[in-house]
Amino acid sequence: MAKGNWADRLMEGMDLAGESLPGMTVAELAGDRQVLVEGHRGVTEYCRERVSVKVGYGLLSISGCGLELRRMSKQQLVVCGRIDCIQLRRKC
Repeated sequence: MAKGNWADRLMEGMDLAGESLPGMTVAELAGDRQVLVEGHRGVTEYCRERVSVKVGYGLLSISGCGLELRRMSKQQLVVCGRIDCIQLRRKC
C-alpha cells in the first residue's frame, strides 16, 4: 500500500493530484508579489517582513519586504508585498 495520509492516497487513486479536497489548505503564489492561502487556521505572526499562518499540517511562513494582509476572511487570506521565501514547517 502507498505511504501517505488518507487524503493523499484518495487524491492519487482518483487522479486528483492537482485538485484540493474540502478542508485542505491551498497556497497559490502569483509572481513575487502575492500569496493566496485558502483553508488557513489563523495568523500567528504578522509584521512587514514575515507573515506566519497556521495550516492543518503545520505552519506556513511567508518572508519578504513590505508585506501586508490585503484581505482576510475565515476561509482565505491574501498577503501582498515583495515575496522572497515561502516555507512550510510540518508538525511532527
